[in-house]
Amino acid sequence: MKHLLSMHQLSNDMIFSLLEKTECMKKGEGKTLQGSFAANLFLEPSTRTKQSFYVAEKRLGMEVLDVEAERSSVLKGESLYDSVRTLEALGADVLAIRQSERGALSKIAEHSEVSIINAGDGTGEHPTQSLLDLYTIYEEFGGFKDLTVTIAGDIKHSRVARSNAYALKQLGADIQFSAPEQWRETEGDYVSMEEAVETSDVLMLLRIQRERHENQDDIGSYLTMYGLTKEREKCMKERAIIMHPAPVNRGVEIDSSLVECSKSRIFKQMKNGVFMRMAIIDELMEGKQNEDHKRFSLGQGICATM
Repeated sequence: MKHLLSMHQLSNDMIFSLLEKTECMKKGEGKTLQGSFAANLFLEPSTRTKQSFYVAEKRLGMEVLDVEAERSSVLKGESLYDSVRTLEALGADVLAIRQSERGALSKIAEHSEVSIINAGDGTGEHPTQSLLDLYTIYEEFGGFKDLTVTIAGDIKHSRVARSNAYALKQLGADIQFSAPEQWRETEGDYVSMEEAVETSDVLMLLRIQRERHENQDDIGSYLTMYGLTKEREKCMKERAIIMHPAPVNRGVEIDSSLVECSKSRIFKQMKNGVFMRMAIIDELMEGKQNEDHKRFSLGQGICATM
């Protein structure tokens, strides 16, 4: 694997391989990538994802360059493509990118030698968040087949929902959604929040993305109408878990007292994010080394015939 841009590029075998590698990273069995160079180009706000990448890269022993949006030459008119080629020219081996244009990284990756990781592309996809969510579920249940997973909230604007719905369905989970009418995608099995809490093994809440909403009128009553209240939490299955990609709007998507309740795995997701991103980077670096070895071997063969 040269790039990680979408969950659609990963087979079930590839996903399980990354889950196993993540487990090794969590046990401290990962190898060092000392001497390698990672760059993080974040053109949209981020705390968890950006810092998770930074910690993962440092734990792998990599040199790290963080590019802040407000200090990037993109503000001077430089294209994203030229920014990527610049970081590649400076010696980056792996580049994590967050930017607002859905699908923009695919064409750039076709012409890039640096391994690109999609760290969120507008309302498109968020594959590393999906993979850390999958690992968190796998840790809890040991698999995905026949689990009922409800993705609840701002479905229309959520790249997390898009990546997770695809991956979990591919892995055999039963996927349903819960959302106000105006925040739904056209496809999917939608249920009320009352039905969701009673039937779900995994209740995956989403952040209301205020920055992508023109109308803010419905947000004030969201918790009562569609969020996870203390009353609704009491109706959940005994072994069910609560997830959220964060940042959490306390008292909006979820009652504040439930963020760290016994069913919540929200902060565990964050912790797992570091180990999953270590696994992803390690996988990409292995792919890069294999490609370099093939090119070297081919070059040696050509020289031998001259």
